[in-house]
This record gives sequence, C-alpha cells and structure tokens, in this order.
Amino acid sequence: MTSSEKQFRPVAVPAVSVGGFWGKWQDAVCDETASILLDRCIAAGMLKAIDPDQPSPGVVIPFHSMSPSKPESEHKARVSTQMFWDSDFAKSIETIAYALYRKPNAELERRADEIIDLYEKLQQPDGYVNSWFQRVQTGRRWTNLRDHHELYCAGHMIEAAVAYFQATGKRKFLDIMCRYVDYMLTVFGHGPGQLPGYCGHPEIELALVKLARVTGNRKYMDLSKFFVDERGTQPHFFDNEAIRDGRSPKDYHFNNYEYSQAHLPVREQKKVVGHAVRAMYLYSGMADLATEYHDDSLTSALETLWDDLTTKQMYVTGGIGPAASNEGFTDYYDLPNETAYAETCASVALVFWASRMLGRGPNRRFADIMEQALYNGALTGLAMDGKTFFYDNPLESTGKHHRWKWHHCPCCPPNIARLVASVGSYMYAASDRDIAVHLYGESTARFELAGGAKVQLAQKTAYPYEGAVYLSLGLAAPSRFALSLRIPEWAEGATLAVNGEALDLKAVEVDGYARIERDWKDGDAVVLDLPLALRPLHAHPKVRQDAGRVSLMRGPLVYCAEEVDNGADLSTLHIGGTPKVAGTTVLDDMNGAVALDLDVRRDTVKDWGNALYRSTPPQAEPAKVRLVPYHLWDNREPGAMLVWFQAQ
Repeated sequence: MTSSEKQFRPVAVPAVSVGGFWGKWQDAVCDETASILLDRCIAAGMLKAIDPDQPSPGVVIPFHSMSPSKPESEHKARVSTQMFWDSDFAKSIETIAYALYRKPNAELERRADEIIDLYEKLQQPDGYVNSWFQRVQTGRRWTNLRDHHELYCAGHMIEAAVAYFQATGKRKFLDIMCRYVDYMLTVFGHGPGQLPGYCGHPEIELALVKLARVTGNRKYMDLSKFFVDERGTQPHFFDNEAIRDGRSPKDYHFNNYEYSQAHLPVREQKKVVGHAVRAMYLYSGMADLATEYHDDSLTSALETLWDDLTTKQMYVTGGIGPAASNEGFTDYYDLPNETAYAETCASVALVFWASRMLGRGPNRRFADIMEQALYNGALTGLAMDGKTFFYDNPLESTGKHHRWKWHHCPCCPPNIARLVASVGSYMYAASDRDIAVHLYGESTARFELAGGAKVQLAQKTAYPYEGAVYLSLGLAAPSRFALSLRIPEWAEGATLAVNGEALDLKAVEVDGYARIERDWKDGDAVVLDLPLALRPLHAHPKVRQDAGRVSLMRGPLVYCAEEVDNGADLSTLHIGGTPKVAGTTVLDDMNGAVALDLDVRRDTVKDWGNALYRSTPPQAEPAKVRLVPYHLWDNREPGAMLVWFQAQ
C-alpha cells in the first residue's frame, strides 16, 4: 500500500493522557472553564431557550437594551448570534466530555445530562431539533440555509454527541443526533421534493464524518460528501432558495458568495477567501472526505488552498483573517498588527484543517503549521486560569486590548476549550501499520494496529521549553510497524537515536518525518533532540506593515514584549539580525514558561527636546528586553504588547 492510499486517523481522545505543558492547560479547563461555559451560557438564557416546558423566550437581546448609539445593523448581528445558541451549548458539552476523560466530575456530568434531556424533549417526531426554529422563528425550517446556521448548529451538536458518548458511554445524545441526521437524509438530495442544498456556514461536513466513524454508518459520510460536492455548483442553490423564499438573491450582506466559500465548486477554488472560520471548517470536512474516499481531486484543491493561505495570508502566530468587517480575509499580504482580527476560532479551525490534511500521510508541511497555530494563534484565546478569553488576537497593543469574561457571540471560549481538552488526539495518528507523532509533549498514547497489535507510546519531555524528547514503547509482544516522528523545519541540527544507536536523519526522512520501520519490542527507546535556537523571522517584502521589522521564535513559540516587563514605548526597541539571549528565566507564576532576556538597543528621548519632528534620528542606547511567549500575554498587569520589533 502506498503512502497516498493509507488512511491516518487521529487517536481517540480517551486513548491519550497528557501531562507537562498541556496537562496544566487541561487542568485549567477541567477545574474552571468547563463549568464557566455552562454558567455563562445559562446566564445568557440558553437553558430557557431549549426547554419546551417553558414559554418561548423570544428574542432575548432587545434593541433597547443596547446603547442608543448602536446601529440597528449591530442589533441584527447580536440577534443572529442567538440563532446559533445550540452550537454554543454543544461546544460546551463537548468540552465537558473531554474534561471528564481527565477528571471525572459528577456535577458537571449531571448538568450536561440535564441539557441533553431537554434536547430529547425538544426533538420533534420526525427527528428535527433546533431551538431557534422550534421556539422563536417557527415555520421557517430549511427556508434560508444561506444565513440561518441550521446545519451548522446540527454539526456542533453531532460533535458533542460523539464526544459525550465516547466519554460516558451514554447513547442518548448520540441517538438524538442519529435520528436528526436520518431525517436530514430524507430532506437533502436530488430526489422529488428534496433540497440540493448546503449550509452557508460549513461545519456539518466534518461532523458527519465523525458520526460515520463512531457509528460505522457510511450513509452519514455520504451525506457529508453530498454537501461538499453541491457547494458552489450552478444553478446556484442560494439564488434559488432566496427566490423560493420571496427574497432577492442580491440582498446578501457581502454581495457575493465568496464570504461563505460558495462562489465556485470546491474543486475549482484556488484562493482562500471570505469568512475565515467558515473556510477552515469547510476545508477540514473536505480533507476528511479526501482521506475516507481516497479523493485526489479534493486533496489537490486543498493543497492549492493551503499554499495560498500559508504563503500569502497567515500571521506569524498562525492567526488568520485580518479584518473585522467580514471576520476574514482581505488582500494578499495584508497583515496589520494592531488591528488584526485573527479570531481565536479561526486559528482553532486551522488546527482542525491541518490535522485532517495529515489523514493521507505524515507531512511536515501541514504539521508544522498545525503546531504554530496551536501554540500561538489558538492558545492565546484562553487565559492561564481558564476564566477569561480573547476573541480577536492582535500582534500589537497600546494597552487597551484585554481578555473578556463573555461575548454576545460566545463561539471562541468553548472552541479553544474543546481544543485544549482534546489536544492529545492531535498529537498522534495511526493507520493499519503506522504510528505518527505529529506534536511533542509529555503524554502517553495507546494504539491498536492491524492484527490486534497493541502499542503504548510514552513521551517524556519538557517541550516546548526544552527540545529533548524521550519516547518509550510498551508492547505485549514484538510487532513490526513504522514509527514516524516529525522533524520541524526549524529544528536545524536535530538528532535521533533508537536504543542508543544514532540514526542518519537524512536516510530515514520522508516528507519531513523520520520514518523508522522495524520489529519493535517492549522497552524500545527513541531519543529525539530538537535544538531550540532563537531565530529571527522577517516578513515577505510585500507585507507593508512589517517592513523593516523582525519577530522572534524559539521552537514553536512566538515571543513578544510586554509593558509589565519592559516599560512603555515598546516600539523604541531595536533587535539585531542575530539576537543574543543574555539569559533565560523560568516564570513559575506563568505555568513554568521560559522568558528570554535579550541585549538590544532602544531609542531614547533624552536629547530630543520638544519638537515633534527633526532632521536627525533619535539616539539609541544599549538596553535589555524581556520576552515571553505570545500566548501568555495579558495574563499579568495590563499594558502594551509587541511582536514585531524594529530591526537594526
């Protein structure tokens, strides 16, 4: 079987236990975030919205509750978020499910069961379940797939149902969603009276793959493929739907279907456009289908889109979508720092996509970006204590950007929480006779390969702050399989040894992974060393916002300067082309993060006087700057932050 024919699937969340760096983050989610998500969803009114025994709450964010200066368009935007409350509840339940793997919590489980019971009551005899269209906007079922998030909500509920079943063994939520999807199979298609449609906000596609995998029911996978194959085809479903509903197809808030990636059939799309989260969810579903159906046409399209995103439209943090206006993409090389939108959900979804691009075989091209987005663009969305969040993630701040407790569109908190709580499943993947290690971190993973071979793989490491990774294998009986270890592109001088015998990395490297195929036995040990040299990064010359500037990474981490360590006026700092680390400090109050102290130069105003402008530049004098990992900024005293520095 060739590499292109293999199907690598992520290891199930229960099969991986993590410690070290990720263990601390998971503990924060278990101890704080999971219950906070429910508390704040319920405070917003979501529990009443799904309870059929209570009167319909109607629209619970009335216009008069907002500032009179707020335009009606913002009111409509806020109301629209209530339309997808089911998805926020679902992601919260999914987070709880993953948290229960790590720390059983009877009270959290009881609260989740209560919500699931209400959805069971809400479900109609035909299987349909959606609180908005059953309780608020009745009679509008399936009338506006373009805008109304029906299938999007269903997708998140499916994901939650799968996770909760795997965590607790309870089938109720899973059965609810299977009934719902069985009903969808009668609604969507090309038969008489069926809708040849798809959702304006992709999500259902990747969720149906999860449902098919856990139930073994191929028809759920086929429905996902139907949604993907129909997208963007002519005659355009959204046009026909609008006419059928008495609306003008031209009455669309972004004037074209690029916003929802429905402007062309998916295999013809060459440029990443529109709403960033929608794009990433769509591509995630496409990648899953490419793996399951061995679909080279989908893989080819995705590789083109991948290059378009990562070479022209992605921040150094793995953040994507620079504009607030469409929560998405603008022009090539348009990457402003202070006004960067870079929604947490978008980086989370980029991790999803990258992980699924590894379904047809390990490839550093995708895994390196998965790691970059995970540690920087996504993780910054969650505070260390698990209690507050970022929605948008600028790379520069004058001190006015801070974490918030909640948001009228609360999609990001449960999204980053469910990713952190399930991160083990992104670290490893397996095919019949292969194990791939995509991410490094203290963990133990359990695999069952073809023929019943059971393998336990343990990592001992202080990664990402140290580069030494010790892997040990546990097997009941010797077994032959391939172990593939990612060698990050940045890890110059990496070394690898098996049972104390050094291997020639170049001789065993395949697509950026060290592939070691051999007869493995219990107790075999692999030692990988990844040098964590501080490295300066310069942006493409067409990125005007970063011209003459430099950013710094160490291993997978982007570093930044904060006012709390360095005082104000961070833009006066100059960092040389080969920055030298004067010292490192372990910050015990910041999850054991490693701070870097650098010798730099800093502009001074001592001799400047009162003039606003003058003909000579400011004097620069030697100084030190302390840098901390970007994902930890705004966890201490509020203040300014900077990622891109003046380059000397």
